[in-house]
Amino acid sequence: MKAKNTPSSRLRVAADIGGTFTDVAAFDARQGRLLLGKTLTTPSHLVQGILQGLEKAGIALEEAQLFLHGSTVAINTMLERSGARTALITTRGFRDIYEIGRINRPDSFNLRHRKHQPLVERDLRFEITERLLADGSVHEPLNKAELEKLIDHLATLDLDAVAVLFLHSYRNPAHEQMVRARLKKRLPHLFVSISSDLSQEYREFERTSTVVANAYIGPRVDRYLGEIEDKLLQVNFGGQFFVVQSTGGLYALSEAREDCVRMMESGPASGVIGTQVLCEALDIDHAIAFDMGGTTAKAGVVRHGEALVTNSVMIGGYLSGLPLLTPMIDIHEVGTGGGSMATLSATGALRVGPQSAGASPGPACYGLGGTQPTVTDANLLLGRLDPAHFLGGEMALDLKAAQSAMKSQIADPLKMDVTAAAHGILQIAAASMSHAVKGVTTDRGLNPSAFPHLFAYGGAGPLHASMVARELRIPHVIIPRAPGHFSAFGMLLADFRKDLVRSQFVSLEGVAMTQLRDWFAELEQPGLQSAAASGLQFQRMVVQRYLDMRYVGQEHAVTVEISAAALKSPNKALIKAAFDRAHEERYGRGSPSEAAEIVSIRSAISGVMKKPKLEKIAPGKTKPLAAALRGKRRAYFGKAGWCLTPVYQRDRLLANNTVRGPALIEEHATTTVVQPGDLLKVDAYGNLHLTIGFDKA
Repeated sequence: MKAKNTPSSRLRVAADIGGTFTDVAAFDARQGRLLLGKTLTTPSHLVQGILQGLEKAGIALEEAQLFLHGSTVAINTMLERSGARTALITTRGFRDIYEIGRINRPDSFNLRHRKHQPLVERDLRFEITERLLADGSVHEPLNKAELEKLIDHLATLDLDAVAVLFLHSYRNPAHEQMVRARLKKRLPHLFVSISSDLSQEYREFERTSTVVANAYIGPRVDRYLGEIEDKLLQVNFGGQFFVVQSTGGLYALSEAREDCVRMMESGPASGVIGTQVLCEALDIDHAIAFDMGGTTAKAGVVRHGEALVTNSVMIGGYLSGLPLLTPMIDIHEVGTGGGSMATLSATGALRVGPQSAGASPGPACYGLGGTQPTVTDANLLLGRLDPAHFLGGEMALDLKAAQSAMKSQIADPLKMDVTAAAHGILQIAAASMSHAVKGVTTDRGLNPSAFPHLFAYGGAGPLHASMVARELRIPHVIIPRAPGHFSAFGMLLADFRKDLVRSQFVSLEGVAMTQLRDWFAELEQPGLQSAAASGLQFQRMVVQRYLDMRYVGQEHAVTVEISAAALKSPNKALIKAAFDRAHEERYGRGSPSEAAEIVSIRSAISGVMKKPKLEKIAPGKTKPLAAALRGKRRAYFGKAGWCLTPVYQRDRLLANNTVRGPALIEEHATTTVVQPGDLLKVDAYGNLHLTIGFDKA
């Protein structure tokens, strides 16, 4: 969508579709205002949730310059196995590569281990005669007669999508492009995805998994993005529509509808970008970004002021998930959110998640028909949520329904009272969510103690942040302003980004620095062209360069950022030293005396856009104003038991205000729990800083 707005149009709008809630944020540059809206996600008609959020925020889209969008639709479609009926076309002899995989046994002694389940059944995987060599040269031409016969057969199968993967097509995409052209001509209703469009990187199994995933989610993503675009046109939106990638960067709507796999973690990535911006404002180098919504909890890392990005990921977990070759912010996710249901196993053990009540019927306390107790029900029963002020009073919670569900499903079978059952659910949830943080620190070779700050957001993040911090021994928690809308807010801070990669197998000693510089220049040209064609206004362009490297004889590589100085240097000592350090950090050991080789070259091109300024709030004294105290109510805090707890209105707290726990800080979309022993202080930007009292609660 091309911009039609006048230069005076300064409204930037973002919408984040989650599994339970849809969040909307907008920044009006003319008035310096941040507008927010939150509503239940509408799974059957996703655009409706966006429209309701816009209405609640008082946003007129026809006045907007930019509409930015991210969601969990792509990843949920894949995890729920609710995608399109998809076929796979591949090189003759490689039909089963997708199912064979890597033959890994991540849990060596687990006799019940089950490997990944392909998204495409074997009877929908087809071979065709063609063969490219590793250098991209044609060993055997594409058999066009076979192709036409196969298309005849595909026409009888009631398919929605086709994925195409040919051996070594990352070197030469010609055969894949020929197949796509014929499919589009003869079966135009199909969503067709070819691997060479998604990545120019080697590893056939991972490339197969990536292109299949793109085809599998493609029709659904394309359909709902089209619905949003149509609705924007209906309300006379004349600005530009961009989608947030899993890297936290923006890309054009037209690309997003084809390359859907790049938005797999678009919503969660935005929260990490928001954390990165806050870290810069608060002069923090290392932090954990913790996002707890209604369905899942997610964690990412900001290190040296930058969000950590990975180039491959296992969707569905390491043990049995499916790999994707696509860059994304390194996010670890667990199935624990406000809507996570508490259940009992066959042996009577209490479990929390991963099943979620979602937006419909939702937790029992929503009064929409849910009968299973959830984390939200537990918080309500422990006095941490006010049934009359949920979502700022827009939605009343049914305390009796929560009590009934907790008593019948959990408390009575375990022969305990409702309070103990509810507190047990929160303890299990905190332990589960700590695994998300460990997944992006310890599991990545990073020392968790090097990250003393936990940024907690999402509708349920502030409710649980203190418990999670205690579990992980993190001393400092920061709750940003509008935490329930923080991922949408992070989208307002996103920049245009284009990631490019090309496999280049060469020894470090054997490549000339001039050749390396030429490779990068060639790789980056399409990215620079894409940025120029975006129509966005950039303050500056930033190009980050990386090499995937390994010691000679190794299988797996380490991604190493290459500084401008190292690339300009006439020798390779700086590159080798950077690789040795990266290898030692990742695996605990480097080998400076060993020869190294390059596997792939990467570039990330960012068009840095003007950001909304972080607003400061009015200063105050140490003691909050009397008007900030809403009242007191009984709330339960573990060892401290039931306490008559002060309840403060967050929007009436001033900079420098200090609150000692126990206390509850209420705002429109969430509540911050200050446990006994915790100390809360408000900074100049309105962020809540919690110092954790580990010896309490």
